[in-house]
Amino acid sequence: MKCLLVFCNAPDAVVAHELASLLVERRLAACVNILAPCRSVYRWQGKVETAEEIPLLIKTTQAAYPALQALLCERHPYELPEIVACDLGPGLPAYLKWVASAVVSSPGDKET
Repeated sequence: MKCLLVFCNAPDAVVAHELASLLVERRLAACVNILAPCRSVYRWQGKVETAEEIPLLIKTTQAAYPALQALLCERHPYELPEIVACDLGPGLPAYLKWVASAVVSSPGDKET
């Protein structure tokens, strides 16, 4: 099963923890790393903005990605959250197998 690394920034530590917990509890992610705050500089609605954000590194599968994206869009407080996925691999085969086994790709999947 193809694994993905999804990047998503949260506005603060509370939201970061809530999103991470929700994704893992619902088995849409095997693991979410909540990183140290960073300073983001970006253009939004014609103006250059800066903000402190909390980066999330989300490990999931390609099959679970649509549900993960939908949940982030629904629960994220930003009007337009950063949700970017990259292939996760090559990597340690046992780790990638663990990611795939920890994620349920659809509501009908059986837990392992």
